[in-house]
Amino acid sequence: MVYAAMAMALVLIWRATRVVNFAQGAMAMFSTYVAVSVIDRGGNYWEALVVALVFGFAAGAVVERVLVRPVESKPPLNAVIVTLGLLILVESGAAMIWGDSLRSYPSRFSQTGLKLGGQRVALSPFDLYIIGAVLVVMAGLVVLFRATSLGLRMRASAFEPEVARLLGVRVGRMLTLGWALAAVVGALGGILVAPKVFLDPNNMDDVLVYAFTAAIVGGLDSPVGALVGGLGMGLSLSYVGGYLGYSLETVGAFVILIVVLMVRPEGLFTTTTPRRV
Repeated sequence: MVYAAMAMALVLIWRATRVVNFAQGAMAMFSTYVAVSVIDRGGNYWEALVVALVFGFAAGAVVERVLVRPVESKPPLNAVIVTLGLLILVESGAAMIWGDSLRSYPSRFSQTGLKLGGQRVALSPFDLYIIGAVLVVMAGLVVLFRATSLGLRMRASAFEPEVARLLGVRVGRMLTLGWALAAVVGALGGILVAPKVFLDPNNMDDVLVYAFTAAIVGGLDSPVGALVGGLGMGLSLSYVGGYLGYSLETVGAFVILIVVLMVRPEGLFTTTTPRRV
């Protein structure tokens, strides 16, 4: 579900701006460190969560305005290079501010497995909280893009900015909003995964790789595909790690990606159909 949350962030920014943000994981990590700072200063879990989401929203808007907007009209590779540079900058900045040592993050709910029929299962209250949070995010994205005029304006700004401007859409604001909302979803993913792993400036790198693979598998235009792709990726990696070894999980992810791209390159759940010109 954490992979699904990060995949949804990638889907959101792609549908809103047609850019793949390779710094999404690093931005989520930085927001999580901000939440840790709030907790270190006496704040509770929910206060830290709110601060991290607000910081993520602001950071996403600033990144779009300052770094991405100057290259939005340039070849797509320019935006990719900018996000890769931002990835290095954010991870280095986090290491300079908070250090590169491993840190733990508190969990609001118990991580002890629930008891069912007298036996304890590997599903804790915190796991249920993660599942519920990601499902709420997915439902919100579906409603945003399919049932609101705001979502329609965001999609129009991404696909046909010139036509959108002629129809009165403030394209610049829509692109900024897309980056900001994607950063919020990414920050939530960082908060959700932090109690499961130790926090350090590079802890989201693997998560982003698997989330990106999940988004491609499900389809970069589909929030539902991101959810299914994230679940499928998580289960597949669990089986690969359990039966073949942890070191082969990354290889397994790329094998899945290659197979899907060979069979259905547009993704399993994309709604875009090719048009013959």
